[in-house]
Amino acid sequence: MDLSSTVEGDTLVVTVNESRIDASVAIQFKDRMREETETASGRVVLNLSRVDFIDSSGLGAIVAAMKQLGASHRLDLSCLNENVDKVFRLTRMDTVFQIHQTLEDALAS
Repeated sequence: MDLSSTVEGDTLVVTVNESRIDASVAIQFKDRMREETETASGRVVLNLSRVDFIDSSGLGAIVAAMKQLGASHRLDLSCLNENVDKVFRLTRMDTVFQIHQTLEDALAS
């Protein structure tokens, strides 16, 4: 699972550099998120701009990543394409995560 991260002010931005988060990569996603966020001190934004598909395992992996961060950190999502956004809305996960249309919007909030 290819993830990269940058720090923007007090926010860690983790970008998923893959087109899918599904059952075949869910465990790797969780492990890589743990590695990328282990030194995070504040908010984390997950940039999903390159993700075209997510299934229930991928959704569960993102929820697990949020739980790994603990209560002292917030995980926001940005740049969801239409298909990925639909999965979050149909499962009502849009009420769990703060979702931003663009990375700029996420950083400004």
